[in-house]
Amino acid sequence: GVAERLDVRGGSLRVTEASRVDELLATRFRQDIGETFLVLVTGPESFTGGRPRRLLDALCSALAREPYVREVTWFGSSGDSTLLSADRRTAVALVTLRVARADTVLRLVIPIRTVLRRALAAFPEGAQYHAIVTGDTPLERDMLTVTTEDVARSERRLLPVAAVILFIACGSAAGAALPLAVGFLAIAVALAIVDVIAGMVPMSIYVLNVATMIGLGVGIDYSLLLLRRFREELERDAAVEDAVVRTVATAGATVGTSGLCVAVGFAALLFTPLVETRSIGIGGLVVVAVAVALALTLVPALLAVLGRRVARRSASELAARRLPVNGRGIAASAVGPSRGLSRDRAAVLWEHWARALTRRPGLALLAGGLTLACLTAPVAWLRVGLPARHWWPSQTEAGEGLDLLTRIGGAGAVQPVRIVVDWPDSVGSALGFGALRGLRALSDSLRADPRVREVRSLVDLRARTSLLEYLLWYSDLAAVRARNAAALDLLLSADRRATRLDVVLADTTSLLSAMDVVRRARRLAAAPPPALARARIFVGGYVAQHVDFQDDLLGRVPLLVGVVFGATALMLGVVFRSVLIPLKAILLNALSVGSTLGLIVLVFQRGGNGTEAIFVAVPVLVFAVVFGLSMDYEVFLLSRIKEAFDSGRDNERATITGLSATAGVITAAALLMIAVFGAFAFARVLVIRLLGFGLAAAVLLDATVIRLVLVPAVMQLAGRWNWWPGVRRLP
Repeated sequence: GVAERLDVRGGSLRVTEASRVDELLATRFRQDIGETFLVLVTGPESFTGGRPRRLLDALCSALAREPYVREVTWFGSSGDSTLLSADRRTAVALVTLRVARADTVLRLVIPIRTVLRRALAAFPEGAQYHAIVTGDTPLERDMLTVTTEDVARSERRLLPVAAVILFIACGSAAGAALPLAVGFLAIAVALAIVDVIAGMVPMSIYVLNVATMIGLGVGIDYSLLLLRRFREELERDAAVEDAVVRTVATAGATVGTSGLCVAVGFAALLFTPLVETRSIGIGGLVVVAVAVALALTLVPALLAVLGRRVARRSASELAARRLPVNGRGIAASAVGPSRGLSRDRAAVLWEHWARALTRRPGLALLAGGLTLACLTAPVAWLRVGLPARHWWPSQTEAGEGLDLLTRIGGAGAVQPVRIVVDWPDSVGSALGFGALRGLRALSDSLRADPRVREVRSLVDLRARTSLLEYLLWYSDLAAVRARNAAALDLLLSADRRATRLDVVLADTTSLLSAMDVVRRARRLAAAPPPALARARIFVGGYVAQHVDFQDDLLGRVPLLVGVVFGATALMLGVVFRSVLIPLKAILLNALSVGSTLGLIVLVFQRGGNGTEAIFVAVPVLVFAVVFGLSMDYEVFLLSRIKEAFDSGRDNERATITGLSATAGVITAAALLMIAVFGAFAFARVLVIRLLGFGLAAAVLLDATVIRLVLVPAVMQLAGRWNWWPGVRRLP
């Protein structure tokens, strides 16, 4: 499926310091020694003897027989007591692979787990023991699995919820089925296109969730808008064919404009340097384009076929409740203040609300503005970085293993900070006395950090060994290789001019603190010991990759904001022929983004057992996606206000008419969006959980405080200046 083509690792698309480390390890070091998986085995008794030890020996022997396994290290083979927990009922085995290619290593996670399951099943009383495979790649493999499972689970849960909301909003089974079918069809078509794109450029696994959320949301939104307008035309006693034509000419134009505005936010993500954010930008553009295309082609065709069957009432009821048409050929419900609307109880309520707002626009503006300002205030506490907690899904096997390692000690070995020291040809071997002295000084400086548990390097292989002893030891490299080939191949390049240091973090060091360790290591590399003055020192590893692309992404934020603001202002200015409306839309949407980020900070970063930091991609994605989606309801509302204004109404009556006509569809669409995004707020992957919560909160604020309070208040206060310098069309 499409999930197998998507990238789990992500990272920067530019060459970074961490990517240089990966390149050096891939090109200069032996490739028959790869990543080390950690196998944790727990049981009811001590593994130091008897049946438990025989079981552990059988498991390790089964793994060692696999052709892709180079070495299995456990306390029985090494005598290392640190590979046992304090109570001796949890044992750790280090499984070193023969391959180093990331995609190959990813495919080996499941086979290794299968070998362990079979070995346990074949052993008497094996059911009493539990084997877990964890490590850097197993964590990413499980991330892929849970992401795919969460998408399928969310779709199953959303189907009945969306169906109920649509049935209540539409009042007929046919009317409810149409938007729902379009939403799911938009997802299917978009993911098929993403599958093709993933074969050409890297696409992050996160695109699965985003395509599902956005596809279902905007697909239903646009279909619902067209359906509502089609019903209005039928209520004016228009023939089905004429109603379809009029619907496409009015609501269809609104859908096209809205789609362009939403696409702007996703298009801006194409300027970011991350696989994750750029993939979401591509996926968002695809799914919005598909949703708009379906809304403007398939939906009108289905409306023409279904005709009056999508109406809430029967044809005879519609005839009996026919709305009056004014002298301009436009139904009174479209532009009139009350008489046509009074026939619909919901419309009457919205009309009363609109009139109340237009009577006290200043008070409405003050109340709405203060609400958003209070919600935006926590943004001052926003801290960007890798979350200190909840980054890896704990409900997965690898996540469970990481939690267990944290309890017994050793979690820092899963994702060490990797440092490569590369000497030029003129210096000679990395095993010379000067090189070893420089490595010892660098290792001691790194180890002095209390957040570091240990440093593994060429000068740390043996305890209490002097530099002279190391020099003599490495003078017979063949003997060293015979005794410790795996460690030597891991730490020394094939040409002997580069060496690797693995900085293992303390178990109490969170991912957020690890970012500071990386920055300190880079400061040490920038001012190295004199013996390393001629060497190039690069700091890499999982955490360093995140430091690099966090810096890259934050550097692109001004460009991202400029593109979104500029393109949005240009489009709205052209469509509505106004200067004030684009400025108002940008300001209110910025408040919506700020309020959303404030809620994310309150709930996730500073809430109970909070993350202490927000992943850098989340604020960027929230800005781009929320800004685009907010334009949905902005365009829905303003299009109807302008339609009423152009038909001859003054600004106040046009505002009342537009709000009365669109408040119902905005509310129904918002409920559906909140249900869609809210379902993903319970995902097991933290980034998706943050996005789901943020988008649901943004839609709630946008459809209530902003579109139903602030926009009408500003429109009323601005009066005819809303439409300057446009010229009002004569009726």
